[in-house]
Amino acid sequence: MTSPLELLSGDAQTFVDKVWATRVLVHEASPEQLTHLLSLDDVDHLLTETAIRTPSVRIARDGSVLPDAEFVRTGATVAGKPVTGLVDARKVLALFDSGATVVLQALHRYWPPLTALTAELELELGHPCQVNAYLTPPGSQGFAVHEDSHDVFVFQTHGTKLWEIHHDSRVEEVLMRPGVCLYLPTGTPHAARAQESASLHVTVGINQRTWADLLRRAVEPLLAAQGADHLPAGTLEQPDLLVDGLAERLQALAGDVRRVDAHAVVGAATERFLTTRPSRLRGGVVAGLAGRDLDADTPLRRRPGVPCVRREQGEQGERLLLLLGDRTLDVPAWLGPALDELRPGRVLTPAELPISPQSAVVLCGRLLREGLLEPA
Repeated sequence: MTSPLELLSGDAQTFVDKVWATRVLVHEASPEQLTHLLSLDDVDHLLTETAIRTPSVRIARDGSVLPDAEFVRTGATVAGKPVTGLVDARKVLALFDSGATVVLQALHRYWPPLTALTAELELELGHPCQVNAYLTPPGSQGFAVHEDSHDVFVFQTHGTKLWEIHHDSRVEEVLMRPGVCLYLPTGTPHAARAQESASLHVTVGINQRTWADLLRRAVEPLLAAQGADHLPAGTLEQPDLLVDGLAERLQALAGDVRRVDAHAVVGAATERFLTTRPSRLRGGVVAGLAGRDLDADTPLRRRPGVPCVRREQGEQGERLLLLLGDRTLDVPAWLGPALDELRPGRVLTPAELPISPQSAVVLCGRLLREGLLEPA
């Protein structure tokens, strides 16, 4: 099975080893692998048949983002209560017809195929990701040359778009068509123009976690412990008054830094990441109902894109803390062998777990409710 990173880059390991965050990459996948993630019909459905609201939609024309008032409904109500930001499909279509680009924002939160892609890509990269899509009329350009504050994967799902990319002291043109993927590191200047037909492309933004972020998390508690003592008076004319005090504090801070437990800092950062992801509960109603009728022979599988990282708890490691993406779950350590069997992609029944059938049914019922398992 092709992983998201392999799909977008061609070779996941080569990308991480030789390309990641350093240079532009163009890769061509088979169009059908990407076009199903968000088609022109899908965008049409979102804009004209759902109650989509701002800021999930924004519109740009001639390099400027239009005010929401130009494309939202006024006076909309639900059960007699006002609803703000509701997109007016007629206004959006009229603006699109006049040359404006329609941007669908944060699709990783509400469009299932891209939700799944993003969740799995985040686990591969270890960085938070977000997804936008850009629908541009024939011959139009939504934004002038600009650069993004995060890395992006771009892939085309409808029409063609000519990208102008500034890197390595030169300008390169890349014609994006369905199936073509483009990777742009942070700060790469670029612009794009639709060609003879309407263009739809998807961008997957990678919000980098950096060494500086990790170092900051390690050092911030040490700085906070220094207190909030004021600097002495008179130092503007006699800055040397600060030198001895600063040197003393720097020496103390260096000693504190040497005693930082790197394992603890990394563990805390990992736990923070793996407990703050968006919930992956598609099919949760069905899963919850299935849990009521669960027995030892009910087929189940691990939900794709949901992590299950374990941390030992207690002095003797008698408990396990499971990091499940949007939450933690505390369980007895003797369930470890059963959890080992819940590998991604595997279909199994509670009876196959190496614990008693009764305990297996209880465990699987709990993991169905928590969103780690789903009915197969």
